[in-house]
Amino acid sequence: MASPPSDRPPDVRWLPTGAEAYRRMLPAIAAAKHSIRFEMYIYHADASGESFRTALTQAAQRGVRVQLLLDGLGAGGLPSDYWADLVAAGGVVRIFNPLSVRGFLFRNHRKLLLIDDAVAFVGGFNIADEYNGDGVTQGWRDLGWELHRPDAVKQLATAFDGMFRAYDLQHRLLHRIRRPLHRAHPRHPRGPVLLGAPRLLRNPFGVSLRQALRGAKNVQLISGYFVPNFRLRRALRRVARRGGNVELILAGKSDVPIAQTAARALYGALLRAGVKIYEYQPQILHAKLAIVDNVVFVGSANLDIRSFGINYEVMVRVEDARLAAEARATFTADQNQSVQVTREDWRNSRSWLTRLRGHWAVFFFTKIDPWLVRRALRGIS
Repeated sequence: MASPPSDRPPDVRWLPTGAEAYRRMLPAIAAAKHSIRFEMYIYHADASGESFRTALTQAAQRGVRVQLLLDGLGAGGLPSDYWADLVAAGGVVRIFNPLSVRGFLFRNHRKLLLIDDAVAFVGGFNIADEYNGDGVTQGWRDLGWELHRPDAVKQLATAFDGMFRAYDLQHRLLHRIRRPLHRAHPRHPRGPVLLGAPRLLRNPFGVSLRQALRGAKNVQLISGYFVPNFRLRRALRRVARRGGNVELILAGKSDVPIAQTAARALYGALLRAGVKIYEYQPQILHAKLAIVDNVVFVGSANLDIRSFGINYEVMVRVEDARLAAEARATFTADQNQSVQVTREDWRNSRSWLTRLRGHWAVFFFTKIDPWLVRRALRGIS
C-alpha cells in the first residue's frame, strides 16, 4: 500500500495502514512520561493484543498514569484476569457499558490513543491481528492519523475523560454523557473534533459532512459499511447531478454481509445520478475517509445510521489543500485495488431474491435498529 507523501508538517501524520499505526502507537506508549489514555472498541487476546498489553503494563510500572476504556461488546471476549498485571501496576481499566439486556444497543465505537496530552492517534483500527497488515497482502484495509495539533488533542482528552467517568452508563445515561460530549465539541460542527452519540439529533460529523457537500465539486469517500440516511444520499446525488465528481470506495469483501447487502441495494439511485462506485477487492475494507474539496475527515465513524445516531464515535476534520491532496493519493491507491460497479453490472446482479434481501437489509438498518434504540433510550434516560 503506497503511503502519502511524508514531507507533511508534523501536526498531522498519516497512518496509511493498520500495521503502520501499530508501529507508531507502540513506541509512543513506550516513550510516554506522564499519561496514557486509551479507548478502543474491539480488543482481542491475540499477538497484537499482547503487544499492547505488555507496553501498557510496562508504562504503568514506570509510573505513567494509564487509563484504559474498552467497549463491553467489542472487548467482551477477554479473560477476566487479562488486565491483572496492569491493574497491579496502578493502571485503571474500565469496561464501557458492560453487556446487559437494557443497554446492549449502545456501543462505544471510538478508537483513540492519547499520550502525555501531546499526541493523539485516531482512525478505524482496533487492536486485533486482523488490523495488523497492509490491507492488500494481509490484514484489513484501514487508516488513521497521528495528531500533534494542540486544539485536537485537548478536545480528544476532554472527550475521553467524559466517557471514562461515565463508563457504566448507569443512573440516567444521557444526563451523564451528554454534558461532557457537548463540552468537547464546538457549537458549530466544523471541528477539528466531531463527536457522535445516541440522540444527538444534529450529529456533528453528519452535519459537517453535509455542509461541506453543499457547494462541493470533488468528493471521494471510503467506507466499509455504507447505509447512510436519506439526507446524505440526497446530498451526494445533488453534487453529481450539478456536475461534481463523486466517487465512493465501498466493501467488496465484508465481515458483516447484511451491511454489504444493504449498501448494494442503495447503489441504483446513486449510479443513476452519476456517482461512481468502486468495491475494494484485496481484503475486508474497514477504513473511514471522507474528502470534500479541501476538507478531510478521518476517524471511527462509518457512513451508516448507527454511526450517525446510535454509537459513540469520534471524527477529526481538517481543512487543508495539501492534506486533501495526500488523502486523494491514498484514495487513488485504493481505487487501483478496486472494481468499478457500473449501472449495467448492478442491474444484472439484481435478481428478485437479491432485491428482496436488499430491501429487508435496508429496512433493518434504517428503521428497525433506530426504533429499538429509541425504545431503549426511553427506558434508561
